[in-house]
Amino acid sequence: MANSADPRNAVLIWREDVAPGLAVFRVAPEGWELPPFEPGQFAVLGLPAEAPRVAGSLPEEPPPKPGSLIRRAYSIASSSRQRQYLEFYLALVRSGSLTPRLFALHVGEKLWLSPKFSGLFTLKQVPPTANLVLVGTGTGLAPYMSMLRTHLVEDSRRKTAVIHGARHASDLGYRNELEALEREFAHLSYIPVVSRPQQELHPWVGETGYVQDVWRRRVVAQRWGFAPSPEHTHVLLCGNPTMVENMMELLKEEGFRPHTAKQPGQIHTEKYW
Repeated sequence: MANSADPRNAVLIWREDVAPGLAVFRVAPEGWELPPFEPGQFAVLGLPAEAPRVAGSLPEEPPPKPGSLIRRAYSIASSSRQRQYLEFYLALVRSGSLTPRLFALHVGEKLWLSPKFSGLFTLKQVPPTANLVLVGTGTGLAPYMSMLRTHLVEDSRRKTAVIHGARHASDLGYRNELEALEREFAHLSYIPVVSRPQQELHPWVGETGYVQDVWRRRVVAQRWGFAPSPEHTHVLLCGNPTMVENMMELLKEEGFRPHTAKQPGQIHTEKYW
């Protein structure tokens, strides 16, 4: 564990830079064990204010207090069965406080990891046989990766579709893994969508536009052979708040209801930033 002078209690053991400003980090605790967590929950990462920021960062407004520990919550992407490390899918915010410091880290360097995990964006409120449509933009894919890796890929009782939106094909993190899972598991559909296909170096032959457009075009129904409906399907939304709000309106028009503690429904949301 960390001492009082240095709160950093974990180490970056692996990183993969997916595209400029996008990376996958694996963080392992030092001298302590990871507690259990539910797929979809988040952990808090931190670095001291004095930690260096990556080249090209923009000025912080306001600058952090010297000696403080800068902390932010990030969804866990690794399986809850994986107890050696946690995986995170991170986007660099150049004007931010923490991600420019995280992106300056090299493998083997230390950071702070919360010993407690939180969050209600899990499958606990979803019936075990309900079909699932997992809709995400950018790094909003992270909690779905945890769900898939933990149990969804093996759960053939239900259909599961993953709709992931990004600007460019290079920004589709985990694409190779998801394509491989789709080939292996007949109940899983992976639907990547690119919003700026005209900027691709190689012609993009997949879905274009936004995740809302994919829903309107009934792509999931084409993959499944039947249309998702509130009677047998739950929809999870994670990422850009504008996407979440727009998808909510589309789903409500089709009879889906937001899930609350007082009134169970079929729409579950997690807004990033």
